[in-house]
Amino acid sequence: MRVVIQRVKSSQVTVNGQIVGQIGRGLNLLVGIASTDTQAELDWMVRKCLELRLFGGEEGSDRWQKSVQEIGGELLVISQFTLYGNCNKGRRPSFDSSAAPDLAKDLYHCFVSKLRQSSLKVETGEFGAMMQVLIENDGPVTLLLEREAS
Repeated sequence: MRVVIQRVKSSQVTVNGQIVGQIGRGLNLLVGIASTDTQAELDWMVRKCLELRLFGGEEGSDRWQKSVQEIGGELLVISQFTLYGNCNKGRRPSFDSSAAPDLAKDLYHCFVSKLRQSSLKVETGEFGAMMQVLIENDGPVTLLLEREAS
């Protein structure tokens, strides 16, 4: 499983010109599901996304001391199968490592459901849709989290 995690001031996703998800301060999560992913990878990733210290502590402090949970931040979760695109050969990416749509959809919805158990505001895009994502980075802070099945 791969997640591009971005600290944002705000973010929104539109489908067919309609806003389907919108957040204020928090994290934008672009989520890629591999064909080998299981509940173990999902559980690890949920914990990491919620507990990583990516936000400043006291007023004016740049030191990352607090998690999205600790600041009461918001989450925008976008499915992103292209995170498993392999561009090593040829001129067209291969997506052989991405999970099949049915498996990916189930695991993606499970991931979102587990994030919602945190009681934070969790918004999403629309799985499988052509989406436009507007991201107002804060920092910018962008990290790649990766957890492969063992």
